[in-house]
Amino acid sequence: MSEHRRKMPPQQPPTGGRAAARRAAQQPVGRRSAPAQDVGTGAPSASYGPASSHGEEQRPYGGRAEARRAAQRGSRRKGADAGPGGPGGPGGGRRGGGGGGRGSGPGRGSGGPPPGKKRVIDYPRYGKYGWRRWMPSWKLVTGTFLFFTASLMGAAAIAYSRVEIPNEALTAVSQNNIYYWADGTRMVATGSGQNRQIVPFAEIPKSMQNAVISAENKTFWEDSGVDPMGIGRAVWNMAKGGETQGGSTITQQYVKNNRLDDQSQTVTRKVKELFISMKVGDTVGKDVVMAGYLNTAYYGRGAYGIQAAARAYFNKDASKLNPSESALLAAVLKGATYYDPAGYPEIDSNATPQKNTERATKRWKWILDEMQKDGHLTAEERAKYTVFPKVRKPGQSANMSGQIGYLVKTANANIKTQFGISVPDLERGGYEIHTTFEKPKVDALEKAVKKVIKENIDPEKRPKDDTHVQFGGASVDTATGKIVALYGGVDYTKHFSNNADATGAMVGSTFKPFVLAAAMKHGVRDKDLGPVQDASTRTIVDPDKSRYSGKNGLKVRKYNGEIWVNEKGKEWLQTNDGDASYGPISLRRAMVRSANSPYVQLGMDIGIDKVRETAIEAGLLESSLVQGEVPSFSLGISSPSAIRMAGAYSTFANQGKQNDPYSVESVKKNGVVIHKHESKTKTPFTPVLANNVTDVLRSVVDEDEGTGKNARIPGRAVAGKTGTTDDNMSAWFVGYTAQLATAIDMYRYDDDDTKQNREFLEMYDTGGQSSIHGSSFPSEIWQDYMTDAVKDMPVVDFPKPEKLEGAEPVFGGGAPSPTPTPTATPTPTETTQMPTTTPPATATTTPPPATKTPKPGKTTCSVWDLDCYNTGEPGGPGGNTGQPTTTPPPSGSTTPTPTSSSSDDGNGNGGKPEDDVWMP
Repeated sequence: MSEHRRKMPPQQPPTGGRAAARRAAQQPVGRRSAPAQDVGTGAPSASYGPASSHGEEQRPYGGRAEARRAAQRGSRRKGADAGPGGPGGPGGGRRGGGGGGRGSGPGRGSGGPPPGKKRVIDYPRYGKYGWRRWMPSWKLVTGTFLFFTASLMGAAAIAYSRVEIPNEALTAVSQNNIYYWADGTRMVATGSGQNRQIVPFAEIPKSMQNAVISAENKTFWEDSGVDPMGIGRAVWNMAKGGETQGGSTITQQYVKNNRLDDQSQTVTRKVKELFISMKVGDTVGKDVVMAGYLNTAYYGRGAYGIQAAARAYFNKDASKLNPSESALLAAVLKGATYYDPAGYPEIDSNATPQKNTERATKRWKWILDEMQKDGHLTAEERAKYTVFPKVRKPGQSANMSGQIGYLVKTANANIKTQFGISVPDLERGGYEIHTTFEKPKVDALEKAVKKVIKENIDPEKRPKDDTHVQFGGASVDTATGKIVALYGGVDYTKHFSNNADATGAMVGSTFKPFVLAAAMKHGVRDKDLGPVQDASTRTIVDPDKSRYSGKNGLKVRKYNGEIWVNEKGKEWLQTNDGDASYGPISLRRAMVRSANSPYVQLGMDIGIDKVRETAIEAGLLESSLVQGEVPSFSLGISSPSAIRMAGAYSTFANQGKQNDPYSVESVKKNGVVIHKHESKTKTPFTPVLANNVTDVLRSVVDEDEGTGKNARIPGRAVAGKTGTTDDNMSAWFVGYTAQLATAIDMYRYDDDDTKQNREFLEMYDTGGQSSIHGSSFPSEIWQDYMTDAVKDMPVVDFPKPEKLEGAEPVFGGGAPSPTPTPTATPTPTETTQMPTTTPPATATTTPPPATKTPKPGKTTCSVWDLDCYNTGEPGGPGGNTGQPTTTPPPSGSTTPTPTSSSSDDGNGNGGKPEDDVWMP
């Protein structure tokens, strides 16, 4: 080999070794491959660098590492647009389509992209197949969410920019309500308009502000007018089935009360309230919002605003409220109907003073505790307030004095019941209320009561007996049910309770007409049949021919003759007023003399359930009637109101047609009638039945021995009934002419609601009388008022009673049925009603032959009442004359005690299950 051939090339920097050089030589260089010299060889078209003059490749600089990097860079470069690839065939590179790479067959490509063009919103997804094509990517989901969020925020921003805060003056000032007499003249203007005094923020005590903040909106000073967390809590609590609660902030309530003239519970109103609250929160100062809220909120008692409320509840200015008083007013804001300690029983039976006081006390304590927890009260100051604050009795302005306040209160209760208008709605004002009250009759009734009080009741002279005397009364049109007059008390601003409404005073013997009506409608049960009997097994009672025992101390029996016992197993001995005792007496005479024994036994024979049903049909409220099957139910141990008693007696005067009493004819707003009374007349009794009851009650007034004779009106037909309860706790007279029914009640009751366990007081020696009956002051008031009230009405007589269809004589309570005598021919009625069984000769109930001689009309005791014995004629001891018998009774019996007819005024529930009167 020549020397030239063995000569080494010029020295170069190391390039990484032979292995690196080989690998580099196998890779293309540059962005594009040069044309291959030998197709199909797969050799590169150029080496790493220019060839040496000797034709050998020059090794790249950098050694093996550099060679690797160069190889990696080369592999990422795109191949030629066309030309041979590797051993796998044509193509190569990213642009060349399929093929390329090592080996045979296609390379990484899949034969080209799917047809079409990728869209901006990649859905259905480009380049995906099957379910993956319809599965949104995370980019798409996120983008969609952001888009809608932005859209909502944009819409909210637009809505917020367009919100205008309503003018406060247009919505914060309430209007008056105007009440009209029945003749259309104005009675009184009342409402929140005259009971609102706006006070500046500086005069609102901090304790009041803190109380409402702790109770309703703890974040008030920091929030933006709405509280998303509060709304969320409310929704979550309701979703869990918990107590319904509001999520409103003080700002939202201020907007609702002060800025919106829309109290509806609609989504539109809620959204509107929300945006206005946000606007108010951003543009109105918190002090303005707080003052506006407390100055416009409703606190009950007709008081809008903190100043009126402070006066109504504590008789002081708002600036002088202490934390305890502030906590109570904050509690009342939750709803005066249920948190005012005075109560609103005329609105809701669940809103009694007792229940309201319990609710208010619980919330008052909670608010004080929250104030301490929130740092508004120290522990030492909180410890000062452990006694519920003393609240004054509800009072009204001077235009509500006298009877006006009672009339308005009655009308408001009627509006809620009849038309569904709430008290807060009424207090917002704007209503024209046309009542049924007739001013001349209201004045006449008040005048009659004041006359009796002035002439007879003297608390200074008789402080023990004449204090706390109360009168109540109501007068109802018999044909329609209109309440034309009522007397609620001495003065509405001094005595808040309405005595014409339910008072708890028992009605006594004025309940007996309902027992008589039940006997005429349902009849008495057959003693030989079971307790459940239909009309075919009952006997309709004739009030004149029937006889019941009027014995004092009568042993009351069940309808089948079994002795009645109470839950303690003790019997009941029914007494009469003044312990008067009567023989077998007709139901008419028993009503006239107000004897208790006949009617308590009659009620048992009819069934107490039927008596109760009849009273309700006449017009009494079921809620006012005592439950249970006690004998004294028939004697008036229930306590309906004077309004309802007058209305129920109207049913008899109206020949069996019943109308609920009402006091509001129509309601207008903005001059348009929005509500009008609609009559719903029922006919529970036939005219014949009603007229027979009326005829019996007429005897109570017309006859000289009648307990209601003091109620006579010269030239007028009058029907009525007296009533007195045990221990002279209450006295009533309820009566009617053909056109007008009136109920008067009298009782003694301490109306100081701050005292515990108050009870009705006895009326012995009240008004200088030894005892009070319905025949005394109540009937005197009734007669005085009714004489004036009906003087301009046409004189109308009651219809003459017809015989009740199917009515038969009934003998009960031990009253013997007529027995045929040797000189008398028995009549069909004497032999078909109640067969007489003659007692054995040795029976102690048989009168001694030496003292009696048979004669027509002679009576004998029933064999199933061994306590019965009478020696006189039907009608009373010694006969209808009321004179005592001269024939002594058998040995061991008690001689009846005659009494004067003028003092007979049956007590309500005279019999008492006391040990000293029980007989073995």
